[in-house]
Amino acid sequence: MDDVRSVLLIAALSNAVKHKSVPAAGAVMGAILGTHPELRSKAGEIKGLLGSVLEEVSSLSAEDREEKLKIIAPDQYASLFEKKEKKKIGLPDLPKAEGGVVMRFAPNPSGPLHLGHARAAFLNDEYIRRYGGKYILRIEDTDPKRVDPEAYDMVREDIAWMGLSIAETIFQSDRFSKYYEVGKELIQKGHAYVCRCDNERFKDLKMHKTACPCRSQSPEEALDLFDQMLDGAFTEGEVGVRLKTDLSHPDPAMRDYPLFRVLTSTPHQRVDAIVYPLMNLSVAVDDHLLGMTHVIRGKDHIANTKRQEFIFRYMGWETPVYRHYGRMGIEGVVLSTSQMRAGIQSGEYSGWDDVRLGTLRAMARRGIQPQAVRNAVVEIGIGETDIQFSWENLYAKNKEIIDSQADRFFFVPDPVLVPVSGSDPVVAKAMRYPGDESRGYREIPFAGSLYLPRAELESGAAYIRLKDLFNIKVLHEGDTIRGEYAGDDLQEARSKKAPIIQWLPENHANPCTLKTPDGDVSGVCEPEAAMTQDRIVQFERVGFARIDTAGNPAVAYFTHR
Repeated sequence: MDDVRSVLLIAALSNAVKHKSVPAAGAVMGAILGTHPELRSKAGEIKGLLGSVLEEVSSLSAEDREEKLKIIAPDQYASLFEKKEKKKIGLPDLPKAEGGVVMRFAPNPSGPLHLGHARAAFLNDEYIRRYGGKYILRIEDTDPKRVDPEAYDMVREDIAWMGLSIAETIFQSDRFSKYYEVGKELIQKGHAYVCRCDNERFKDLKMHKTACPCRSQSPEEALDLFDQMLDGAFTEGEVGVRLKTDLSHPDPAMRDYPLFRVLTSTPHQRVDAIVYPLMNLSVAVDDHLLGMTHVIRGKDHIANTKRQEFIFRYMGWETPVYRHYGRMGIEGVVLSTSQMRAGIQSGEYSGWDDVRLGTLRAMARRGIQPQAVRNAVVEIGIGETDIQFSWENLYAKNKEIIDSQADRFFFVPDPVLVPVSGSDPVVAKAMRYPGDESRGYREIPFAGSLYLPRAELESGAAYIRLKDLFNIKVLHEGDTIRGEYAGDDLQEARSKKAPIIQWLPENHANPCTLKTPDGDVSGVCEPEAAMTQDRIVQFERVGFARIDTAGNPAVAYFTHR
């Protein structure tokens, strides 16, 4: 048992040195059985020895414990004082990236960009900044059914707002000839064929892992049919080009998937075409021709990655490094382009920047800063675990940016004009920014009547503090409300637990509508707050807001608290 006692002594000394205290029996026992599972059968004997070991360790000074451990277990002693590598904050390193990277952001122009797009856009941009290289904006507009002509400009505007380091912009609709060339080469190599089976027939064959008759075409036959497709010899739905894959693949969607289709019912805005490349073909071709070294996208594209790898392998191309991140649930806003468009057309939403939508332009209109969105999605990272987007985290990061910039002002929601007696005219002085006199003061003149929030008056408070002014008694006389001056003492108001509220005098109140996700709030604000468009302010006790329309009346968009 001498060996067992030595093990116990080392464990007890390690615990004592690490925690700078007498070790607990349970902690030492747990450590022993965890690191030496072969001793679990001797647990009874160990407990009998443990008491004397703990007595020995307890009798030593802290210095003696260290010295003894250093002597009998130098490696264990050294491990306690090794500097632990701090957990790396931020995105993980990419393999094969040391010489620089070529990456892309590839939206479809079906509408403006939203928070989901921002994740991919910023993640790629962060790696471009880290490693150097080239960031390509690739507009994936090969499906005319999914193209909104107005979205081309909207996407570019959203890109500019994000501040991405885009070096080059590519439109896939300009590159059809390149897709045709690769399609012909795949056919020539015997890796693709022209399928004339209708969809139901092919689906049945595919599900039974059976080759369609068209699969046996010679390359010459297939090339001739492909040329006929390009010449307009076939109608929509009559024919298509398929890639030969693995008919026994466990996923039916991977079996001989399509590369090209004939489409005539929906003309394209930018290209006069009949034969359209499908996504997996155009993406694989461009990833190669544009020299993509790394592709970062959601794990909902894992199957597409596997499909595209067939093309890379058949063409003898080097595949990029792929990373797939988990889904990001975003609650509280509408993200579906079709839903948004329908809501705009019906009048439910005011436009693509309606604050109830999850578009980037809605974020911008509210006063959310692009750097805050960047910081939030980078913190989420590229892990494969599905996560829920945290609005509170975004707001916290946005507050870090705007708080110091935002001057403070009064905003009175649902205002009620209340006469106040007993006080001479006075000018209140309120700080533009708390604790910073260098920012100056706002001067708010009082002369008899002022606006107060209806909710505060209906709360039943009989004694309130007008912020930066004085105290008043609130008197309800039938259907009317009036106030009486009740002194200047702030401490008295606090002792009475009086609410401290915003107010504005009748002659110093600018009509202002505050637009929020829950609806519009009518009120009045300080005239100075409404002087400058696109200004971020903080309405005290309400929250941050962006002035969207300056002047009288003004319109502000609620940002967050």
